[in-house]
Amino acid sequence: MAQLINTNDLTIRTELKTGDLGYVAYMHGKIYNTELGYGFSFERYVLEGLLEFSRQYDPQKDRVWICEYKDRIVGFLMALSRGKTLQLRYFIIEPEFRGAGLGKRLMDSFMAFMDEQQFEHAYLWTTNQQDTAVSLYLRHGFMLTEEKDSNAFDKPLTEKRYDLFRTPNPLLEPYDTPYGLPPFDRITPARYLPAFEAAMAEHRKNIAQITSLQTPPSFADTLEAFEKSARLLRNVSAVFHNLTSANTSPELENISRQLAPMLARHSDDIYLDAALFNRLKALYERRDALTLTGEQAKLLEKAYKDFVRSGANLDADKQTRLREINKQLSLLTVRFGQHLLAETNHYEMMITDEKDLAGLPGSLIEAAALSAKAAGKENGWRFTLHNSSVMPFLQYADQRNLRQEIYEAYINRCNHNDERDNKEIVTQLAALRAEKAALLGYASHADFILEENMAKTPAKANELLQQLWHAALPVAQQEATEMQALMNREGKGEQLEAWDWFYYADKVRKEKYAYDAEALRPYFKLENVRDGLFFTAQKLYGLHFQLLKDVPVYHEEVSAYEVKSEDGTLVGLLYLDFHPRNSKRGGAWMTSYRKQSTNASGRVAPVISIVCNFSRPTATQPALLTPDEAETFFHEAGHALHGLLSDVTYETLSGTSVPRDFVELPSQVMEHWAFEPEVLAQYARHYETGELIPAALVEKMKAASKFNQGFATVEYLAASLLDMAYHTLPAGNNIVPLALEKEQMDSIGLIPQIAPRYRSTYFQHIFAGGYSAGYYSYIWSEVLDSDAFAAFRETGNIFDPATANAFRKNILEKGGTEEPMDLYVAFRKREPDVKYLLQHRGLETSTH
Repeated sequence: MAQLINTNDLTIRTELKTGDLGYVAYMHGKIYNTELGYGFSFERYVLEGLLEFSRQYDPQKDRVWICEYKDRIVGFLMALSRGKTLQLRYFIIEPEFRGAGLGKRLMDSFMAFMDEQQFEHAYLWTTNQQDTAVSLYLRHGFMLTEEKDSNAFDKPLTEKRYDLFRTPNPLLEPYDTPYGLPPFDRITPARYLPAFEAAMAEHRKNIAQITSLQTPPSFADTLEAFEKSARLLRNVSAVFHNLTSANTSPELENISRQLAPMLARHSDDIYLDAALFNRLKALYERRDALTLTGEQAKLLEKAYKDFVRSGANLDADKQTRLREINKQLSLLTVRFGQHLLAETNHYEMMITDEKDLAGLPGSLIEAAALSAKAAGKENGWRFTLHNSSVMPFLQYADQRNLRQEIYEAYINRCNHNDERDNKEIVTQLAALRAEKAALLGYASHADFILEENMAKTPAKANELLQQLWHAALPVAQQEATEMQALMNREGKGEQLEAWDWFYYADKVRKEKYAYDAEALRPYFKLENVRDGLFFTAQKLYGLHFQLLKDVPVYHEEVSAYEVKSEDGTLVGLLYLDFHPRNSKRGGAWMTSYRKQSTNASGRVAPVISIVCNFSRPTATQPALLTPDEAETFFHEAGHALHGLLSDVTYETLSGTSVPRDFVELPSQVMEHWAFEPEVLAQYARHYETGELIPAALVEKMKAASKFNQGFATVEYLAASLLDMAYHTLPAGNNIVPLALEKEQMDSIGLIPQIAPRYRSTYFQHIFAGGYSAGYYSYIWSEVLDSDAFAAFRETGNIFDPATANAFRKNILEKGGTEEPMDLYVAFRKREPDVKYLLQHRGLETSTH
């Protein structure tokens, strides 16, 4: 009918009249029900939105365009302004008026208003059935930035967000910030998808330049060019993936689900590019004839192996299947992590009767009251599954039924047959990983992973795990016997259960050593522990830390530090992010926003971040850490030093880019300094009086340090063995996770009072965190770190300059430029001895 319309009779007005919104609602309902079958849910959604708009509409800031044909409304568009942002809403045209150029006139009016008012950004939401409108948006410069499935209407739909920016994408521009830090304040969620698409396009262009070369490959034009080809993509990925862990949002989670298969496909396109692989392969095959440095040779070896291990040698059919597996794996790991975060944030245990708080320290009670208020509950105390809440509750709460309630919630995370359940995801991950390993010629996923680790084979890793299991299990059984004896003396007729362990372990510790970990907290003020850590890094490596103001940070709680050497040279930048929040996943980790490398201008300083979930300050106390939290801080600082002190040429080999069972050496060795008297003397002062921690209390802490090591070792080893059980499965498996878990725990004789540190449905390390077939790495590295710290002790000076320099030069600076054992032997002059680990854990007598 468009050709019968006299366009001269079409008029557009910009003032809102009584009845306009009602008619727009009628148009929406008629068109979307008739054409698209959206149903009454959509009509209700539109009506609610229009009512909200009528309340918010400000004719001085907002704008409507109402198109009339002979006094009848036939088209409508509104724009709501929010600062420098403009939202496009309710763009609708009567069907018989489409094709008359009305849509373009309305959009042109919208764009003119945007220019007139100097808006920097506009956005809109639409659905997957709006192809004509979408083509109009795209022609006006809008870009797809987010998709999400919606069940809000009477039929399943995909909602899509489109954005238009009048300013450059800050993720794609050189960072014009101090130290080249990411400009977090200018990065909105809508910027990510276009940035990733642009970065992937640039990566593909750079690869095409390499593969178009007609000359024989050289190290510079092929391998170095490949190393530089993804620099923009690495930068964008670093910001996005770090924030999805440390400061996520529903928007970022939606984008993450979109990106996972896109990035998997892009990676496959690169690593299955035959022309690129052939150039690298030709270079690798004549490596002995090339004049390469040791680091260059390592980079070439790694690149070649990465291509082979990514399927470059497979035939076309197998590569097609591999692509599909990688796509599924990328989505499943994202879903696993998102389910766990949602489950952790979902659970709460509210206590309203004060007597149920019996036994809890005042700091925990105060924190629980603040948590309740933050959750909108004026009365009561709120306990959650964040470690800083659940663990002290289990340790101190007298009410056994409440300990049981929160413990069972903790060990059954993502195991409730609901939308957050992870059992089916675990089944699929185990099957797909095994299938992928078989495609690539490996007996299992563990064989595939460990080939590149120090352990080399699952058998070698299991050998260490079993050796330690047989040493630790009798110790744990003896600890359980001691706790049961204490329970018997109390005369309650109760048997020790898993939810009793932390509580009675604390009681036995107090009875045997007169040691109360809670009494230490006043001496572990967070800021003091931080200063003690900085002191340790200065004594060992000559580093100085300066707090920075007015630099971009990704959350108001984050602090930034400049790290310099003794001579004032910039070493790197360090972010510290300490406390739990709903936008942050659990645990503690080190990460990087920029890895160290070397370019024509010299050393590129890394940007490192430590992210934790430590106890928050309360209204009456600063943040006071437990000894475990203080040790965790030193642990993550060890990773940070590995990243900060890296001094290599290529980013791929920089810092923590080492095998999983070597990467924990720098982190775990730092733990040894945390409670040394010389270090405690620098930071362990009472937060109120300034009194140094009493020597008697330090002695009690030292005497009790090996207490409960049976439990700590057994729960860790149980998780490590569970990891290996999943990942030594052959292709074609279709396991039931909890059945496999029970079978494995029964087979090793795990006592019922101890659960694996991570059960299957919340084992994020291996199902969403990069440690699949690698959780054993912590204990493997502990053999190294115990032996390494013994090197300092043997000198009679835990800060011995020569030993510290040897560790720095041979371990921390080298990254992944040499084989890990070669690096360790260069430092220690011999291979590590397991006896130091056994001594450290108090297990040495259990091996006989």
